[in-house]
Amino acid sequence: MEQVKTFLQLTFHNNTIARYFSVLLVFLIAVLVIKIVDRFVLRRLEAKAKATKSILDDLIIIFFRKSIPMFYIVVLYASIFALTLSDSMKVLCLTSLKVIVVLYVVYILLKVIDLVAEQYIRKEDISVTARSVKGISKFAKFIVYVFGFLLLLNNLNINISTLLTGLGIGGIAVALAAQTVLGDLFSYFTIVLDKPFEEGDFIAFSDFSGTVDRIGLKSTRVKSLSGEEIIVSNADLIGTSVRNYRRMTQRRVVFRIGVVYETPLVLLKEIPIIIKSIIDEIENATFDRAPFISFGDFSLNFEVVYYVSDRDYLKYVNIQNEFNLKIIEEFGKRGISFAYPTQVIYMGKNNGK
Repeated sequence: MEQVKTFLQLTFHNNTIARYFSVLLVFLIAVLVIKIVDRFVLRRLEAKAKATKSILDDLIIIFFRKSIPMFYIVVLYASIFALTLSDSMKVLCLTSLKVIVVLYVVYILLKVIDLVAEQYIRKEDISVTARSVKGISKFAKFIVYVFGFLLLLNNLNINISTLLTGLGIGGIAVALAAQTVLGDLFSYFTIVLDKPFEEGDFIAFSDFSGTVDRIGLKSTRVKSLSGEEIIVSNADLIGTSVRNYRRMTQRRVVFRIGVVYETPLVLLKEIPIIIKSIIDEIENATFDRAPFISFGDFSLNFEVVYYVSDRDYLKYVNIQNEFNLKIIEEFGKRGISFAYPTQVIYMGKNNGK
């Protein structure tokens, strides 16, 4: 027994053997507690988190799940610092712990970015959005890497103030030189996140219209109806009003028909009925109204309003074509004449002069 006590009192690197055993025992107990929490607590919380639609609980579970190795490292370093260490050993252990913490923070941030991007893509379920979100996540990861690198240099006692000053001056010069490029880049993020339009949408802006072919980091390419490709910068596109026709549930069509003043009253009353019957026979078209709206300079005007229950522009054109042919046919049967610019001069005698 005396020999055991003597052995435990032996000193090795400024610490007794008994001190080493007590630290080791505390370390093993802490590891056991972490394993119990991981197996019985985190797994149950993870199962409950998967059953919810919120992403916040998933992020919390991932944080603790990915932190298990870090907890082991913290317990290990806490056990080491419980011993009597030399100054050089303390500096070495403290520096290595800082490096590990920085790497861990970078790792967690990268995992959070991946999870948020994955959840957003799964929610939208659009391949175009998936490509855009992946581009943004890569940019966010680049920022995290730069942040982690600078933090790592700082924890290694490397003076980064000169580097940051140089980067600041150079950054201002680059920002001024690339102001337009940065404006287009941030406009790209606005398009991807706010989604005023997506690839495949038919849009109209300024004096142009067409189908969005590709949304790039600097410019958006639009294929017009006449076939040419329109390239417009993202900043210019965001700065103007954009009409997105793809998101229409139905298209409202409004136009006027003019007939001559000589048209009898009976036929004038019949014109709205004729127009309604024609539109009712056309597929995907819904009649709204066709009232006698005004007296023109050379015509009696009827305003026709109907809806097309399909957002396809080609179908709208075909429906309008079918209506125009039908209205000419029906008006011809009844002898109703369309008006066109005319001028009538009435000449009479004035006391024989």
